[in-house]
Amino acid sequence: MKLDNIIYETKGKKIYRDGDKAIKVFDESFSKAAVLNEALNQARVEEIGTIKIPKIHEVTKVDGKWAIVSDFIEGKTLSKLIEENPDKLDEYIDKFVDIQISILAERAPLLTDLRDKMQKKISASDLDATVRYELHNRVNGMKKHNKVCHGDFVPSNVIITPAGDAYIIDWAHVTQGNGAADAARTYLMLTLDGKKEMAEKYLNTYCRKTDTAKQLVQSWMPIVAASQSVKGIPEERELLMSWANIAEFV
Repeated sequence: MKLDNIIYETKGKKIYRDGDKAIKVFDESFSKAAVLNEALNQARVEEIGTIKIPKIHEVTKVDGKWAIVSDFIEGKTLSKLIEENPDKLDEYIDKFVDIQISILAERAPLLTDLRDKMQKKISASDLDATVRYELHNRVNGMKKHNKVCHGDFVPSNVIITPAGDAYIIDWAHVTQGNGAADAARTYLMLTLDGKKEMAEKYLNTYCRKTDTAKQLVQSWMPIVAASQSVKGIPEERELLMSWANIAEFV
């Protein structure tokens, strides 16, 4: 296994290419349980059989660090394509939403329940007790769904191959639950990334294509903001607190 060709790096993780394999190496901040859980989640989605994702080959250790070895997918991320072709933003957003809808159409009963995950995240946040109480009640009031929710569905996690196939990567946060929650999460992540125009186009397109009331997606936004706040990223805090601390998202 060669680790001399790094293709992506983010906080706590480095991804290398070795021939037709991609090796995601986690630093010491990731526990064994977290890495094994990510691999398990990806394997469960892989077993669905209809979603194009990189197949896992092994979970191993590299220089004492945990690593997941999977297929390397040749192509460009949707975020890169948007960057290169800004005039095609509407076309790419349309494709992006279609891909998300195809994922939400699937089921994987062994995945974590999204509502359970949100309740735990809210409890782990440093929000005021009154706000936490309100958010817990809001989650309890949401209808129970069992759609496959990616949990971090952003353009950088969609790879378009030269043949035009779309492969979805990074399944660490996948759950089963309400598609509106997954849409709220996508809207949040685009906003945090400074892509407000794209976020609005995305939300409008998602609601139109799924015949979902925008208010339903917005009702999840304080919840996903509270969940994201647990990561403790300083530059995100002001926006997340403003979203989580209101009774009705507007």
